[in-house]
Order: sequence, then structure tokens, then C-alpha cells
Amino acid sequence: GVAVVVTLMLMLFASWAWGFTLNRVSLFALIFSIGILVDDAIVVVENIHRHHQLGGKSLREAIPLAVDEVGGPTILATFAVIAALLPMAFVTGLMGPYMSPIPINASIGMVLSLFVAYILTPWMVFKMMSKTKHESAPSALSTSTRLYRFFHQVIGVFVLKPNSRFWRWLLLMVMIGLIALSIGLAAMKLVVLKMLPFDNKSEFQVVVDMPEGTSLERTAGLMRDLGAYIATVPEVTDYQAYVGTAAPINFNGLVRQYYLRQGFEFADLQVNLTDKHLRTRQSHDIARSVREPLQQIGQRWGGNVKIVEVPPGPPVQAPLVAEVYGLDYDNQLALTSQIRTVFEQTEDIADSDDSIEFAAARKRINIDQQKAAQLGLTQQQIVNAISLALAGDDVGYLHNETAKYAVPLRLQLPTAEQADIAAVLKMRLRNYQGEMIAIGDVVNVIDTEREQTIYHKDLLPVSYVTADMAGELDSPLYGMYQLYQQFDQFGIEQFLVKAPLLPIKGSIKWDGEWQVTYETFRDMGAAYAVGIILIYLLVVAQFKSYLVPLVIMAPIPLTIIGVMPGHALLGAQFTATSMIGMIAMAGIIVRNSILLVDFVNQAIKQGTSLEQAVIQAAAIRAKPIMLTAIAAMLGALFILDDPIFNGLAVALLFGILVSTLLTLLVIPVMYYAFMKTRLT
Repeated sequence: GVAVVVTLMLMLFASWAWGFTLNRVSLFALIFSIGILVDDAIVVVENIHRHHQLGGKSLREAIPLAVDEVGGPTILATFAVIAALLPMAFVTGLMGPYMSPIPINASIGMVLSLFVAYILTPWMVFKMMSKTKHESAPSALSTSTRLYRFFHQVIGVFVLKPNSRFWRWLLLMVMIGLIALSIGLAAMKLVVLKMLPFDNKSEFQVVVDMPEGTSLERTAGLMRDLGAYIATVPEVTDYQAYVGTAAPINFNGLVRQYYLRQGFEFADLQVNLTDKHLRTRQSHDIARSVREPLQQIGQRWGGNVKIVEVPPGPPVQAPLVAEVYGLDYDNQLALTSQIRTVFEQTEDIADSDDSIEFAAARKRINIDQQKAAQLGLTQQQIVNAISLALAGDDVGYLHNETAKYAVPLRLQLPTAEQADIAAVLKMRLRNYQGEMIAIGDVVNVIDTEREQTIYHKDLLPVSYVTADMAGELDSPLYGMYQLYQQFDQFGIEQFLVKAPLLPIKGSIKWDGEWQVTYETFRDMGAAYAVGIILIYLLVVAQFKSYLVPLVIMAPIPLTIIGVMPGHALLGAQFTATSMIGMIAMAGIIVRNSILLVDFVNQAIKQGTSLEQAVIQAAAIRAKPIMLTAIAAMLGALFILDDPIFNGLAVALLFGILVSTLLTLLVIPVMYYAFMKTRLT
């Protein structure tokens, strides 16, 4: 316990020196580290306690022997955990800075815990236990202990029986089958794959898009109806409506650029919820429940209403984004409309939208320059008059001694007449001869349509189709998979990683949450691979063998047997934090394997047979291995109720539980199977 407190204090200092701040991720990194920081101290104290119980030596004599016995494997195991964690610090993209405190803090903590375990812990043991008399306990090597009898019966089936070879092959097949079934849980959608789960926030946003050319008053009318419904939701405390202008920029606006939403057809509704401790529903459940009623209200007004939640991780343009490319922009827009139709017809796809602007009517006023000149009017006069009528202008100021600012006198047409082009054309202008000439006499009005905005990405014209997932499977990956299959049948070329260099025909590049998920899991998978290679090299250097490290690392896949069923049992989604837990467990499980194999080698050097050595190793190392596993599981228990780090906690709890139990069986049996012919 003291080792944990001291190590955490040193970690806080190291985090400050590194430049980290105290935030949600860095604090959870400390909580996550608690379970693995105590491992070194547990192994050292337990071995000192065991040597002291054996008797024959004073505590002063027993401590160096006990620490030396576990010193090499414990140091190696500590660096194995660091090798598994540290490569995650090099994850690129938006998630890199977000997750970097976890591997860096944990790696620093492991190094510090090693110093504490070998400097502070033995000294404290000597000071606190020097006057305590331990009753002699039977050696774990003795056949009278319950642990020895248990492992003799269990492992004996695989190493002592005449048909033990058959049972070893059966064990291998069972392990492979369990791993395959565990992976199959994701394929059967019993475990949902997602970047990060929804957090229980105190707000969400309603984004409204009306057709281009809609009046401000009509947009405001829709917002009044939306606000009236939002006010009936019991968890809502208040809301703010913004019509014709953008709401103050928030986390979503960093990428979605909501601050650019200026115009009569745009509106935002910022909804604030009661504290999460005062309501039973999660913010995601509340947002899902109001989506359909709000969209029905929007359809009555001819608008598109979307529910936008604050993402738990890096923001994206939308959870589902299809970038549409093509050589001909008109055909590209037609393809975009078809793609949006498929989006709207696909089950569980909600909030569909695209970047195509509504075909709004547009009137273009052409000045007949020859006629205007003949009637004595200049182009500047006509343009200024039309601008004055529609946009208005301050022609003077009303001064008041009691007013802080002068009141502007604004001249423009009444609002009701601004939409009537005839009212503008009736306006008369005075020419240089003093005659009043109607604007309609010198201009021609041409009816056209508003031109489409052309968006570009990496110098290529692009249009967008966006959407969200609103069904039971709220992961956009499954929605994208459904859409991918449909578009594949239509013969549309689709790209998952990079946009087409030369889009000869209409094609789609998938973006949104998929892109962040791909980059994150790609980098984390690479970090996982690098970590395993580093662990292998460390173990090769320690045991001077290329085969033994393969045996030691064999339990790494066994973590899947605990992780995936654990997520299915608790209904948790497998997220990026779950992947962090799996990567961390690679080091934790290898630590246990190193302790077992090291003791087997020590026992063989002392003349013990290989069969008895593997049984004794399991019996003697079971207690420290189980203690370190329980410590890591208890550390994960405190973050189990957090929406974001729930996946990390579930992975550690079930992964460590199952893989630790299997390691105590698999490692002794595998080591016996690989080494029996080499030692005879």
C-alpha cells in the first residue's frame, strides 16, 4: 500500500515535469496504473514472506535472498509491461494527443514502482517485520499443501499420465476453439465495435437547415415549435435558440465549422440537461427519444432537423460521411442525390443530409446602360438605390443628451415589400434634369436559379452526404457496412483509406468516424505488434533462447477469451479504450509467464525433474500471480462506471481474470511439451 502511494506521488511529479495537466484522461491514466504499480511490491513482499516462513534464516538474511530470487524476472517483467504500453504513445491523428497520457504515465509509473519495490519495500519489510515471529509453514514444494495437491491433479493430467500427449493436444484445440468463438462474438454483433461510446453529457444540439431563400421569420417559426416541444422533455432545464446566426462555437464546431453558418435558413437550438446524477436516462437516450418528434416538426415546415451530440473523442464532420467525387460536377451532384436517397432508405440511418443547396429562385437585374444614359441615370445611382431599398442605409443620426449612443435613422423598404420585386422597380430616381425615372424603365429582370457552391478537397471537386446511426447498434461502422454493400451492388467505386487520385467515374470515399477509427486502430495495432516484438527481444536476451520466449508469450491470445465474452456479458462496446486494455494485458500476462518459467529453470538447476518443476512452479507462483491479478482488477473496478473508459475496465477485469487462470495451466503444460525432448 505504501508503495502505491509513494509511486503515485512520484508519478504526479513526473507528469508535471513532462508537461501533462490534470484532466480526465491523465487522471484515469493514474487510476489505470494503480493496479499494475503494486505488482513489483507484491512479488517482492510475498517472496520475502515465503522465505521467512521457511525458517532457518533471520529476516536480515532472508530479504536479500528473496529479492535476488525474483529480481531478474521481475525487472524483465516490468520492462515487458513498458514495452507493451509505450508504443501507444506514438499513435497519430486526432486520437494521439488524446490518449498519450495513458502509456506515458503508466510507463513512467512502472519504472518508478521498480525503484520503490527494490529500495523502499525491502527496507519497510525489515523495519516492520523484524520483531514479528512467523510460525513455520510447510514449504510449497511439500506435497502436503493444498495448492500443490490441486496443481498436481490438474497439471498432472497433461504431464504425468501415460496418455498426456493426447490431453495436451486436446487442450490446444480447446484454447484455439475458445479464441475463435470469442472473436466470433464481434462477427455475430454480440459485441459492438465502436471508436468510443457515447458519454453522459449535460447538453446536446439541434441543428436546423431550411431551404436556401427561406425568410428569417419562417425559420424562427420552426424554432418556436421545436423549442415548445423541447420544453416538455422532463430532463431539459433550458434551451437557447439562434436563428440566422451561429450559436457560440462548441466542441463540435471545431471540425464542423458551425461558426460559418450565417443566413436566414440556418438555426441552432442549444439544449441543456439536468445534472447526470439527477436523471435516470443517459443524454444519448434523451437525444434518441426526441429525434423523431423534432424531425416530424421540421418536415411540416420543410426543414431538415438533426440531433448533434457532443462526441466523447475527437470531433468529426458527422459520424457517417460519404465524399462523392467525379469528373463532371453536374453528374456528381446527381450521384450525390442518389446516394442520399439510399442513406434515407437504409434502416437505422438517421439525420441524412448533403451539401447540395436547394434550387432557390434568383432574380438578376440587368441595367440597360444605353437607355439609362439617355434618361440621365448612372449605373451607380441605380445600384445604390436597389441596395438602399433591400439592405438599408443609415442616412443620419438622432442625438439625445440622455442617450449614450446616437440613434441611427435607417432608410429602407418595409419588410413586407422587400420580397416584392415590383415594389423595387416602382422606385423613382431623379436624373440630372430633375426628372423622376422609375427603376423598372431602365432595367431588365431575369429569372434564374441560385448557383451551387463547389466544394474542393485536395484540389478535387467534392460533395458530401452525411448521416448518423440511431438504432440499437449506434456504431457508424455497421451502418457504413450496410451502405457499402448496397453501393457495391450498384457498381459505385468506393475507397476506404484514400480518395481517388483521378476520379474518372463517380466514386465514394468514406470519411467521418470511420476514418478516425481506422487511423486509431491501425496505429494501435502497429503499437501492439511493436510491443510484442520488443517483449520477445527482451525475453530472448534474458533466457538466451529463441523458443522459450514463444512459450512465454503464448498466453497473450488467451486474453481474448476473457475480453470479448466480458464485453458481451456486460453489454459493453469494444472501443479504443478496450484496445488499450488488451495491449496492457500483453505485458501483464507475460509478467506472469516469466515468473513461472524462471522458477521452472531454477528448480531444474537444483536437480528437480521437469514434471515436478512445472507443477511446483504453478503451486509456488500461484499466490503472487493471483495477488497481482487481483490488484490490477481492483484498479480497473473504479473506472467501470465511466462511459468512456468502461471498455478499458471490462478488458482488464475479464481479460486478467481468465488469462491469469489459464496461464497457470497453459504455461507449465506448454513449457513441458516444448522442453521435455530437449532436456532428456
